Amino acid sequence: MTKMRIISVQLPQGLINAMDQLVKRGAYPNRSEIIREAIRELLKRELYQLETEERSMPDYVLK
Repeated sequence: MTKMRIISVQLPQGLINAMDQLVKRGAYPNRSEIIREAIRELLKRELYQLETEERSMPDYVLK
């Protein structure tokens, strides 16, 4: 298993309440897993967008 590191994040109470509802309904085992999944999805989306933009740039444009 990958070594986990602890980070501190401040979130509005509304987001915490929503995460607690997902945990209570059994969609996720805990808040940490919700946050990990959200970050993974964000990173995939952002990195995909960056890669797409880089590929569509014409060769004659200097980077």
